[in-house]
Amino acid sequence: MKLLLAIVNNDDSARAAAALTEHGIFVTKLSTTGGFLMVGNTTLLIGTEDEKVNEVKEILKTHCTTRKSAPSPTESLGRGLKHGSLPAEVKVGGATVFVLDVLDTIKI
Repeated sequence: MKLLLAIVNNDDSARAAAALTEHGIFVTKLSTTGGFLMVGNTTLLIGTEDEKVNEVKEILKTHCTTRKSAPSPTESLGRGLKHGSLPAEVKVGGATVFVLDVLDTIKI
């Protein structure tokens, strides 16, 4: 069994979670905040069998799109970034996925 931690853009999280659920894959959504741009995102906790990992990755690839965004110049100030140190445009969206081995699982 595997646990996938998928960090996705808030704009993509509802579509991705719905698509996973439609394919019979259980998902839990957590609200999280990124450390660089300090904007909200969603971390999906996805428990699945080893043979479904590639299916989950394809679903995420389909529903988590990348796009360009202009970061707010004041959002990250006070967190160690200097004015003008952020790029004018950054790529956001997509998904960062960590695949972890699960030694044991129980439902109580």
